[in-house]
Amino acid sequence: MKETRTTEQASHYDNLEKMSVAEILTDMNAEDRTVPLAVAKAIPAIEKLVGGIVERMRRGGRVFYLGAGTSGRLGIVDASEIPPTYGVPDKFIGLIAGGDKAIRSAVEAAEDDPSGGWADMAPFHPTPDDIVIGIAASGTTPYVIGAVKKARQEGLLTGCITCNNGSPVAAEAECPIVVVVGPEFVTGSTRMKSGTAQKLVLNMISTSVMILMGHVKGNKMMDMQLTNDKLVGRGTRMIMEETGITDAALAKSLLLEYGSVRDAVDAYLNKK
Repeated sequence: MKETRTTEQASHYDNLEKMSVAEILTDMNAEDRTVPLAVAKAIPAIEKLVGGIVERMRRGGRVFYLGAGTSGRLGIVDASEIPPTYGVPDKFIGLIAGGDKAIRSAVEAAEDDPSGGWADMAPFHPTPDDIVIGIAASGTTPYVIGAVKKARQEGLLTGCITCNNGSPVAAEAECPIVVVVGPEFVTGSTRMKSGTAQKLVLNMISTSVMILMGHVKGNKMMDMQLTNDKLVGRGTRMIMEETGITDAALAKSLLLEYGSVRDAVDAYLNKK
């Protein structure tokens, strides 16, 4: 049967092994430049999903990312970066077919279990205020499709990020995001353009949600965790900019005393 999924279609390039390094890199870069343009076409769909997420998160809801392989790893990366960046724990949860072992190594057949995704969510006791976003470049991963379908039946808001038109997961999701990036440079290697598109969309979703939930002021991460010297230095400069303090040592001492830029700024300004 002829393969119709865009993500599985033959590369526009052939005889890759005969290319020079410069040719490989130049052609890969040319393909990669098409990805943001494809993502731009999906902005209305992303906007719809973000609006639904914010509405539910204000009621206490959480976002669950579910995927297999590269897609699952990308969801875990995005979810894991929210607490240190915005000081918000347990609001974005990344799950991958095969569990934590699959982050580093393939777990055979885990992605083929249509009940696996919802089973992995069960320990978190999902409620209708939660959101499930299935991540699947092909749009055909049973682990993802099953979780999205069950979540929608249970009243959760459902979305997906896929790179094929007319995919099964998009059919199950209330808010499908479809970013068609075309054939991969290496045929079928969806960790490339498809993975880049998924990463861009995940960045857009989580960042816009955190901004709308009040964790950014101006253009600054007011609630970031102070996990290293670089971030303490950044936080110190932010306090100086927000308060007009010119003494870096004072700004740093306030930051360390109150534990966050927001609390330090509020405490200082309220004392004035």
